[in-house]
Amino acid sequence: MTTRLLIIGCGDVGLRVVKLLAGRWRVLALTSSVARAPALRAAGAEPLWGNLDQPGTLARLAGLADRVLHLAPPARDGATDERTRHLLQALSRKPPAALVYASTTGVYGDCAGAFMDETRALNPATDRAARRVDAEAQLRAFGRRHGTRVSLLRIPGIYARDREGGHPRERLARGTPVLRRQDDVYTNHIHADDLARACLLALLRGRPQRAVNVCDDSDLLMGDYFDLAADLAGLPRPERITRAEAAERMGAMQLSFWSESRRIANARLKAELRLKLRYPTPRDGL
Repeated sequence: MTTRLLIIGCGDVGLRVVKLLAGRWRVLALTSSVARAPALRAAGAEPLWGNLDQPGTLARLAGLADRVLHLAPPARDGATDERTRHLLQALSRKPPAALVYASTTGVYGDCAGAFMDETRALNPATDRAARRVDAEAQLRAFGRRHGTRVSLLRIPGIYARDREGGHPRERLARGTPVLRRQDDVYTNHIHADDLARACLLALLRGRPQRAVNVCDDSDLLMGDYFDLAADLAGLPRPERITRAEAAERMGAMQLSFWSESRRIANARLKAELRLKLRYPTPRDGL
């Protein structure tokens, strides 16, 4: 019997998962955009119209797939993730056997550069991270209630040479500065291809109601990451500025990224999902 996979939010990473499956599973992709349908079909997925902000359009999802890959982000405002709530309400009529959710390492908040794993207490510092924490809680409760094997993948910065907006060269070309070393923060990364493989392995091997950090083996300050990217791309290294200068020159979104520093362990990724990273460091991937 052919395995049926439903992808919610089938963007760049979702399409990479479809490519990995190469027709071995039947893949359905929920989309709210008619314009996305040709690209989904070309990749090997069947487009299915529905909108997570309009729960009435989701009724057909019940029992449609054995496994669900939830890659859609929450809305941009609100204290909770209503999109995930609407999705789970639809799926609850006939729950899938496995569900994988793409969360974020932002749920940990600022760890002051500490090296940490999935046992770290959640401490979201931004509204967008708080919505992810809410989504994780909803999904864990759903898994316990319905016997669905839920995997929560906590993901840092995603990059790839062929990913739109996923290569630091665009930022380097704009001349965006970075913090000076004494003010800098640790940042974490995962190549989009390794992330797609982790999603597929979690659908197959993820433990019930289990969080897994999906990051590579690197241990880099953010400025060093952009210096590396500049050197590899043959571009000038970015300007280094102080935190005081950053507060005057940078927007709120960028400043929020510069307010959190953490180094993330990936032991569960390797031991439980048994993922062998193809791009263990950004030097390999860039």
